[in-house]
Amino acid sequence: MNFQIVIPAHNEEAFIGGTLQSLVDQTLLPQKVVVVNDASTDGTQKVIDQFSEKYNFVEGVFHNSEALHAPGSKVINAFYKGFETIDQDFEIICKFDADLIFPKNYLEKIATAFRRNPSVGMVGGFCYIEKNGEWILENLTNKDHIRGALKAYRKECFEQIKGLRNTMGWDTVDELLAQYNGWEIKTDTSLHVKHLKPTGKVYTKAARFKQGEAFYKMRYGFWLTFIASTKLASKKSNFQFFVDSMKGYSKAKKEKLEFIVSEEEGHFIRNLRWQNIHKKLGIR
Repeated sequence: MNFQIVIPAHNEEAFIGGTLQSLVDQTLLPQKVVVVNDASTDGTQKVIDQFSEKYNFVEGVFHNSEALHAPGSKVINAFYKGFETIDQDFEIICKFDADLIFPKNYLEKIATAFRRNPSVGMVGGFCYIEKNGEWILENLTNKDHIRGALKAYRKECFEQIKGLRNTMGWDTVDELLAQYNGWEIKTDTSLHVKHLKPTGKVYTKAARFKQGEAFYKMRYGFWLTFIASTKLASKKSNFQFFVDSMKGYSKAKKEKLEFIVSEEEGHFIRNLRWQNIHKKLGIR
């Protein structure tokens, strides 16, 4: 299958080499890997150049974005800078982070999952982090959700959901919209991806507000936002996350920010979320 991979990277000198090495060592090689150097001030570009000189399917693109870290939008802006350069005849488009080590058969198994079921629109493995010398499943992982760090989309699905939203929550709404359009989400528990820089080490107050804002933009409503914020706060062991997320939701509602899904899509999303909650609670 024609895999095209875009990797946004900002000051990833310590990690990007390992990520690229794991991709050039794949049993099924991608047609193209584009690394978007998002205004890095370290040696990220030097590492990209080393790989692009050796492998003709690896390419570097420079993107001079704003210095401020804007959760969600910054990484998606960088992604689309790379997306502009890929072969538009792709079958699978991947958005990968720059701090991952993939098993050698990762793309091969992803391709198999897509081939076996034409209804599968997105496929991904699971992120593992190192703790006390062992690689353990990252606690933000859900078995029915593909982490934003390692998204792979079938072209038809990617186009139907109209690509990735330029906002925090993009890696949740993409799956919800895929299901709205009849696509299945497939996760493979056997694919263990090493995540070298665990998510959420630095989660600013502004980012916590943005999370609540994202729930509003996805038309979750108050109670789903309350439940989702509680769940995330628990996983992060950070009660302040819950407080700030709810404040962000309330502020967005008061200011009547623009939604990122239609009313019909929002209705589907709420129903789907409640169904999943009832299923986990054993309620029919």
